[in-house]
Amino acid sequence: MTSIYKANDVRGKYPEEINEAIVKKIGSALGKHFKLKPKTQNLKPVLIIGRDARLSSPSLYKAVLDGIMNNELRIRNKELNKKSKNMIHNSKFIIHKVGLMTTPMLYFLVNELKADGGIMVTASHNPKEYNGLKVVKKGARPMGGEEIEKLVNSN
Repeated sequence: MTSIYKANDVRGKYPEEINEAIVKKIGSALGKHFKLKPKTQNLKPVLIIGRDARLSSPSLYKAVLDGIMNNELRIRNKELNKKSKNMIHNSKFIIHKVGLMTTPMLYFLVNELKADGGIMVTASHNPKEYNGLKVVKKGARPMGGEEIEKLVNSN
C-alpha cells in the first residue's frame, strides 16, 4: 500500500486509503500543532477550513473539524454553531468554516485574514475517487505530507 502522505499534501483513494477516521486523526494532530504555534495578534490561533465539491468532501470536512476540536469541545461547539454556522470561536481557536471554495481561495483567505493556517479538503487534479487535504501555515506556506505524517505519528 502506498502512503497517503505526499510531497505537497495528503491524498488517497476514498475510502480505502483516506477516510473519516484517518482525517479526524490528522485534524487532531494539526489542531495540537496550531495551538502550540506562535499566535497572530489574536490571542488564539486562527484557522481557515474549506472543501471542494467531491462527493466525499462534506464528510471529510466534518471529520477534520471534529479532529481539530478533539471531541473535548463537542458540546460547547454545538452551542456555538447555533450562534454562527461559519465560525467557531472558543477558548482554543477561531475557526472560519468557509465550506465550499477553491484552493486558491484558501491561500487568499489565510493571507487576507492573517490566519495561522488553513486546511482544504481536496484531492486537487486527481480523479473523483480520490480525496485528501492541503494544509498551509501562516503566510499560506504549504505544509508537506512528510511534515503532517510526523505530527500524526508524534500524537
